[in-house]
Amino acid sequence: MDDLSQNPNQSLTDVILGNFALYGLNVLAAVVMLVVGYLVAGWVARLTDRSVRRVDKIDPVFHTLPGKVVRAAILVFTLIAVLKRFGFETASLIAVLGAAGLAIGLALQGTLSNVAAGVMMFVFRPFKVGDAIKVGGEVYIIDEPGFFVCRAHLPDGPSVILPNSSIWGQTIVNLSVTDRDIRRIDESYGIAYDDDINKALSILRGIADDEPRILDDPAPLIKVDGLGDSSVDILFRVWTRRTDWWDTKLDLIQRCKEALEAGGCSIPFPQRDVHLHQAGAHKDGAA
Repeated sequence: MDDLSQNPNQSLTDVILGNFALYGLNVLAAVVMLVVGYLVAGWVARLTDRSVRRVDKIDPVFHTLPGKVVRAAILVFTLIAVLKRFGFETASLIAVLGAAGLAIGLALQGTLSNVAAGVMMFVFRPFKVGDAIKVGGEVYIIDEPGFFVCRAHLPDGPSVILPNSSIWGQTIVNLSVTDRDIRRIDESYGIAYDDDINKALSILRGIADDEPRILDDPAPLIKVDGLGDSSVDILFRVWTRRTDWWDTKLDLIQRCKEALEAGGCSIPFPQRDVHLHQAGAHKDGAA
């Protein structure tokens, strides 16, 4: 109506068509900007993904994150540009989004700590998919690291979901990674005090020499380790390849026991001598 008052010769139809053309062009430009921004975001995200995948030092689970971040950033900037074209105060909008982000961050402190822990694990890579790790005294097999939780399973099968903060905040022992890819077996075998110690040592050394999975370097260590309450304890310390450790350990326990018994050495049970003193009999004897 203001346009009509300023120009009485202009018809209402001309005003409507003029406003429609003006806002129509803005709407068309906004649609074009959204489409172009969407296409550019997808193209840049794919380009980023390909570039990240070429870097061998980056964990495979981390490959898709940079592309997603870049895509989201481009879409946000595109939306702000579209709103600005329609006259919205983008500075106020950014301030509102910042305040909302701060409020959400305070409400999700635990979740954000999991994200921070996930980022640290992806940067330092203390383990990878398939590794067996010990955290808090429990052993887990890693299935899928993530930015919030880590999916794993116990050695006997049950599935486990571990919050990242509970992993990163503790000591992580990676059982799948060892120095020189070897691992040590420590066992102790007790023989009776009446048994021949040198014969027992010879039997155990023979087992170590005959077992092909036991390594020569580092050399086996088989010596008397201590004198127990009811047995002479012999330390049986050998090294094997990491992948052979579990089977070798279980096989050696059986072989060493059978060989010691076949060689005349007994593995004694814990024993305790009990002496009974009769107070009445002592008095009668004294009398």
